[in-house]
Amino acid sequence: MKKNILFLYALTGLLLLAACSTTQKAPVNEFTLNCGLLGDACSKLSPGAKNQAGMRYINPAAQWTKYSKVMIDPVGFYGGADTKVPAEDQQKLVDYFTQQLNVQLAKKFEIVQQSGPGVVKIQAALTDVSAATPGLRSVSMVVPQARVLGSLKYLATGTYPFVGGAQAEAKISDSETGEVLAAGVDRQLGGGSAKAGAQWEWGDAENAINYWCEMLTEKLSSWTSGTAPD
Repeated sequence: MKKNILFLYALTGLLLLAACSTTQKAPVNEFTLNCGLLGDACSKLSPGAKNQAGMRYINPAAQWTKYSKVMIDPVGFYGGADTKVPAEDQQKLVDYFTQQLNVQLAKKFEIVQQSGPGVVKIQAALTDVSAATPGLRSVSMVVPQARVLGSLKYLATGTYPFVGGAQAEAKISDSETGEVLAAGVDRQLGGGSAKAGAQWEWGDAENAINYWCEMLTEKLSSWTSGTAPD
């Protein structure tokens, strides 16, 4: 009986945590990796921990504390010839990604337009994007009976019904030498937050972009300030 109660508590905690999140981590789709962007770092990627990118590489020789400025390239879309994302929506998503990188990184760094001493260059791309089903997604998040079914699907599969998501990769390099300092690939799907129900079909992709920009800013700030080992 005691074990059953503890299991129910753990189960409830898991569902509550998932229900509060607008995104959830998912395994990286290695078939959509774009080594043209990541370069040699692509072969050096290894699985990341819980609060890290799905796959990542950190240059052990990087002298992070000498950097205080950031140069941001426009984000690209490398979804392949068979992508189902219309060209207009591709542009909206990469423009949003570029904008959010600038907004978040400007909170911690000086944003510059040219390479130079103490400047890191950030390049990023969306490589895989899937749309949510807006009407059904809203129902599954709001209607109590449907939300219960959605929670059961989450327990069985690790994801909610009718969600969208995105996969992206990024590379941080020395703006003058081109030396790769870090690279990562991550995949995020829509979470269980009720707020994520009332959004357009690419809303889960936008939530993933928000998460990545905030995570990148936090990580880069901790590295350059010398407060984090990796």
